[in-house]
Amino acid sequence: MAGHRPPEAHAASLPTRCGFAAGKSVGSAVARNRAKRLLREAVRKRAPDLRPGWDLIFIARAPLATGKLSQAQAAVDNLLRRADVVLSTDEQMDP
Repeated sequence: MAGHRPPEAHAASLPTRCGFAAGKSVGSAVARNRAKRLLREAVRKRAPDLRPGWDLIFIARAPLATGKLSQAQAAVDNLLRRADVVLSTDEQMDP
């Protein structure tokens, strides 16, 4: 789920914020925490590539609790590309 902040002049200078959630359907507290940790790490690796000014919410699903970091990273990369919140290589080079 992605939401852009109001189109104010300074919105582009605001950092992108990320939230993480895992419901009881994911499993026990241990499983929910593991799923959120995997999501946080996957997003942390992509944070420098994110467009500024977005609020992102990542909701863990049950299979993530037993998955590996590489699977979480692939899923997060796919979601960020689909949501178009990843800077292109041209945008990353512009100051």
